[in-house]
Amino acid sequence: MRRVSGRGETMSEESPNGGVDRRNFLKSMAAGTAGVGMLAAASAAVGAPAVGAKAQEPDAAGAEKLIPRPGSDFMVDVIKTLGIDYIAANPGSSFRSLHESMVNYGGNSKPELITCLHEETSVAIAHGYAKAAGKPMAVMVHGTVGLQHSAMAIYNAWCDRVPIMMFAGNSLDATTRRPGTEWYHSVQDAAAMVRDYTKWDDTPMSLQHFAESSVRAYKIANTGPKGPVLVVADLDLQERPVEHQAALKIPPYSPSLPSQGDSGALREAARMLVAADAPVIIADRAARDQEGVRRLVKLAEALNAPVVDLGARMNFPNTHYLNHSDSRAQLVKNADLILLLEVADTWGQLNDVSDPFHEYQRLAKANVKTISLSFADVYQKSNYQDSQRFMAVDLAITGDVQSSLPELTDSVLAATDPARRAVMALRATRLKSDFEAAGRRVRAAAAVGWDASPVTTARLSAELFDAVKDEPWSLVVSDRINWARRMWPASEYHQMLGGSGGSGVGYSLPGAVGAALANKSRGLISVTMQPDGDALYQPGSLWTAAHHRIPLLMVMHNNRGYYQEVMHLQRMASLHGRRTDAALIGNEINHPAVDFARLAQSYGVWAEGPVTDPRALGAAIRRALAVVKSGAPALVDVICQPR
Repeated sequence: MRRVSGRGETMSEESPNGGVDRRNFLKSMAAGTAGVGMLAAASAAVGAPAVGAKAQEPDAAGAEKLIPRPGSDFMVDVIKTLGIDYIAANPGSSFRSLHESMVNYGGNSKPELITCLHEETSVAIAHGYAKAAGKPMAVMVHGTVGLQHSAMAIYNAWCDRVPIMMFAGNSLDATTRRPGTEWYHSVQDAAAMVRDYTKWDDTPMSLQHFAESSVRAYKIANTGPKGPVLVVADLDLQERPVEHQAALKIPPYSPSLPSQGDSGALREAARMLVAADAPVIIADRAARDQEGVRRLVKLAEALNAPVVDLGARMNFPNTHYLNHSDSRAQLVKNADLILLLEVADTWGQLNDVSDPFHEYQRLAKANVKTISLSFADVYQKSNYQDSQRFMAVDLAITGDVQSSLPELTDSVLAATDPARRAVMALRATRLKSDFEAAGRRVRAAAAVGWDASPVTTARLSAELFDAVKDEPWSLVVSDRINWARRMWPASEYHQMLGGSGGSGVGYSLPGAVGAALANKSRGLISVTMQPDGDALYQPGSLWTAAHHRIPLLMVMHNNRGYYQEVMHLQRMASLHGRRTDAALIGNEINHPAVDFARLAQSYGVWAEGPVTDPRALGAAIRRALAVVKSGAPALVDVICQPR
């Protein structure tokens, strides 16, 4: 008898040179002498298909069991109507049919699958992408364990008001579940695990239901206040044949227009702003794009009022003389009116609680007037405390900031008479002088320890900017090292994309990869200063960047420890009258030190380091930049000062 080996070679059952026949294999196994090579050959001998071999055509009986049009094909049809470019996933059997339909029926295009090594990575990539692209990408997660893995990243996106379209596989019908693992990975109400920090969810029970819920979910995710949504894709619904195809309808997606604040309230706000002698504008998640930045500039210039940009978004150019973000405390102290634009923590701008004695401190005048323009009051849930402490304001306006700014600005201009215009002009002169003085102070502070080793964070920031200043750069995670926001001249929305939203460690690396994925088609050079501890939460993000050739310049802020926690322990030790030099225990990432260059290289990312000499830093960054400009990710590991 002739057989085909695992390598495609023919062999004879009778020939001693033809491999291992079934009878001899069984004898050798009984004797305990079969090796790995014999096992591989035997798999071919008992009829296992050769690797890479063309599948045999099914016989008549097998053809009756084919599913030429599974429900997951229709699900792909639905998803394609939403214009989603990418879908991130770590593979899981609960969405195996949807996965297969994506890559074969859907052609792995719009959406294209982004392969991830962890569900938290998938969601964080989608988070970063949405902030850069201005629209959601999708995520597939696997059953109970996939949602559990992704929970932290979902919470970050919730806190950051970022839209993400999530699909979770699940098997609802207990009678059709396979024994064992499929039971562990199934749940009665999948969305319950993350419902406290998702904007909307549904578990469709028919394909028509899936179509309507998916379009509804996408619409809700994109309507301000934006947020993550979840549609559960039942396993049976995915895998069973489509019935009544002609009756299935996909509703068209029609986005909701952003809601402007009440016109009368905006006119009242304008009257109060014009009458104020020391107004301050504080912006947090106010702008959605460059048009939002432009509109806030027009309002600030109409008032000649200082602006504090809290940095969750790029709201206001730091090159503008009205940007006084570094002077927030003094401005709040002197203000007679504060305008809060989609500020997450309104109470914390005017008040404080001391650490660790929890003593209340008032930062603003007792009689300061306040105006808020926000969606905060319509986006609250009670369990997770991202709402921050409640603060009553004098005029609370519900609405989208960016959409409301034109009418507010026009009302300010209409309410400004020549006398108030003269007052505003004097204020502008003082603010221009203060802006120039603040710039001199920042430059002087950055020069301290310029040649120190380990490298200062100011020098790290300055060397990175010097390398990319002539490129169309985008700092895709801009809240980790504050020097960049203070020193890099930023006037475009894409230049500073903020941080995680929920302060959850593990966002910065995959979030940067996601933003870089969005920037790839826009011709932007994506850069990030990556903390070492954060990178170790999701190092698999490096492989995703390499595999999909996502250009991203990563400069490690490697201080070999969790230094925020070091300082917490030092403070506690001092208060307890104990030694402070033990604060590194449990907080350092050293002995052994992580070699981030070799780690990145093992994932296929170009890397070098560790760099300890600040004089060598600029050249190393430029070598990495050349790799990024060729269309691939690159990493430079830099040993830095703790903060």
